[in-house]
Amino acid sequence: MSKKMFSFLSLLVAFAILLAACSSPAATGSQTEPAAAAGGDKVTLRVLVHQNPPMVAFMETFNQKFQEKHPNITVDMSVVNANDLSTVSQTRLSANDIDVLDIFGFANGAQPYMKMVDSPNWQQLIEAGLLMDLTGQDFLKNYDENAIKDAGSYNGKVYSINLGRVIYSGIYYNKQLFEENKIAVPTTWPELAAACETFKANNIPCMTAGGKDGWPIFVGAYGLIGAMYPDQAALVEGLWNGTIKWNDAKSLEMWTKMQVYARDMMEEGASGIAGDAAPGRFASGAVAMFPGGSWYAPAIEAAQPAFDWGYIPFPGSDTAADNQYWFGKYDQGWAIASNTPNKDASVLYLKEFSDPANYQAFVDAVGFIPTQPTAKLNTKIGADIAPFLGNFRVGYEQYWIAPKGAGQFANPWASYFKPFGTDDDPKVLADKVQADLQAGLDAVK
Repeated sequence: MSKKMFSFLSLLVAFAILLAACSSPAATGSQTEPAAAAGGDKVTLRVLVHQNPPMVAFMETFNQKFQEKHPNITVDMSVVNANDLSTVSQTRLSANDIDVLDIFGFANGAQPYMKMVDSPNWQQLIEAGLLMDLTGQDFLKNYDENAIKDAGSYNGKVYSINLGRVIYSGIYYNKQLFEENKIAVPTTWPELAAACETFKANNIPCMTAGGKDGWPIFVGAYGLIGAMYPDQAALVEGLWNGTIKWNDAKSLEMWTKMQVYARDMMEEGASGIAGDAAPGRFASGAVAMFPGGSWYAPAIEAAQPAFDWGYIPFPGSDTAADNQYWFGKYDQGWAIASNTPNKDASVLYLKEFSDPANYQAFVDAVGFIPTQPTAKLNTKIGADIAPFLGNFRVGYEQYWIAPKGAGQFANPWASYFKPFGTDDDPKVLADKVQADLQAGLDAVK
């Protein structure tokens, strides 16, 4: 063979190899999943979660399966107390020592109408450029649009996927006692008040709660606040700009109902019941109703597995249509560090976690109210929550930031009333609460 022919053939071979390389998935960008999944370089994926025993147990199983599927990726998961999560996240993000992190639902964001308030940690992380923009990721489509908007977005971009909701505006009720006393499940405030009067006339306590701990009383009345003010974000804005006052006519109606709730509906002695004892007290069958959050359901079931109960929205309004909402908050979510050296593995981790089958297993293990619309509520409380789940709304305290200088009473808490507090006049209390709020508003003018 001549040297010219050999050179020509060599060029053809080289050209063919170049064409093959250019048409490969890696060169064209047509790969179907991040490069880290295909093997190759070893990756240590650093994951941070907060201490929640069912969740940690699930994540350990998930991580093992993920590593088996992607043997080049090792998951290094750290667990910290929930109270330390924010601080540890800040420290490790700043040190570029984390890839994927557990982050609670975005709440209490500083709004333009608020003056001289501190931004929450999640907002500071985003503004510092420490969280990755997830906008446009395919796995976002698996989640409820409102969950992405309410709990993981800021300034039109997505920085977190939220994994579950908690409801705190409902009332557990004893089905047997309602049936035996021929009382219909209440859908309005007058019906609720009449039901309590009937139970009391039959020597049956109407409601119980963990009054000794204080907070279960005002949390139990969150549904009443929501029924009076269904748009909780507008309530907070109105309080800040003065179009809503805690002592105006509508708020005074709320305070009057709160006094009836605390003084007349709660059983005598509720102020001495500890928060963790209240579910068992209700499950004993001695009390008709128990206002509280969805997190109490497992404790009620554990106390009396055969006990027949239901869960309804708190009927705080005189109009039934206003009493068909769940109010609550978003719990755990996932975010990715913006400066992670393991972007492909991090995105892959969230993608596989977000697979509907994996997510369903997570919800079943942890007991969250799901944020993926295809997930099923495979719990007893889920059947009662489901009919109103489309009406889920974020609650007041997830929007509220008090102006600096506001007094200690600048909140709508039913626990101010006797026997849980010291107040016994709705008008006097309403004026006191508004005065404490106004002190803060005046201080930041």
